[in-house]
Amino acid sequence: MEAFPIISLDNLNGEDRAATMAQIHDACVNWGFFELVNHGISHEFLDRVERLTKEHYKTAMEQRFKEMVASKGLDSAEDEVKDVDWESTFFLRHRPTSNMAEITHLNREYRVVMKEFVDKIEKLAEQLLDLLCENLGLEKGYLKKAFYGSKGPNFGTKCSSYPPDDKVCGLQLLKDGQWVDVPPVQHSIVINLGDQLEVITNGPYKSVLHRVIAQTDGNRMSLASFYNPGDDAVIHPAPELVEKADDSGKSYPRFVFNDYMQLYLGVKFEAKEPRFEAMKATESAA
Repeated sequence: MEAFPIISLDNLNGEDRAATMAQIHDACVNWGFFELVNHGISHEFLDRVERLTKEHYKTAMEQRFKEMVASKGLDSAEDEVKDVDWESTFFLRHRPTSNMAEITHLNREYRVVMKEFVDKIEKLAEQLLDLLCENLGLEKGYLKKAFYGSKGPNFGTKCSSYPPDDKVCGLQLLKDGQWVDVPPVQHSIVINLGDQLEVITNGPYKSVLHRVIAQTDGNRMSLASFYNPGDDAVIHPAPELVEKADDSGKSYPRFVFNDYMQLYLGVKFEAKEPRFEAMKATESAA
């Protein structure tokens, strides 16, 4: 199997730009995931975010997690109980409105750093959307506008820490019927396209099934940022891309993003096709 796509963004400036854009396009078509290095966010800053996130878990979350384990009547996090979530998680919402003030267990330094972190990730996400527009032949800003709705995109970061235990999670995606590990590359940022981009591109850019699985090689911390359409954004195939499609019979649904999310939350670990069909049925009934 071909190697997982790891793409250096600093190659966009210079004679390697065309090759880098081709790498991004190929990753979107054939993987639905790729990993960015040299993305413009410094290693020193990412190290600081990691250090403060781990310190926050130790000081504010670890004892709460242990109390949850005890309340379940378990001896340790090694016991198998299906209804226990072994990650300790909080969600920082950035747009359309911030919830930072409502999360009281964040100290001042961590608040400042996480605000800078989400600002940097948001700018990178919007840069990537314009690179995808360029590859697709859409006007610059098309995807950002498609995501905008009336109040702007939904954007936030899920901060997860897993206990020091032998049940540690690793990210995998499904490609050609096989589960493939997403390789851990220090200071890289993993990009997952998501269902809405498959719909907007009318199919060429793929949303792929992925999962987090148990590993046996240490504990894990995850910062997952979600740049999603606004609640009232209407997601549909771009007309220009429908006209270009080889398969004119292929049909993706048109939906209000919040309606789709209500469906998605109940079936997110299942295949995407029934979700698309359910949205089409809703569209027909409207």
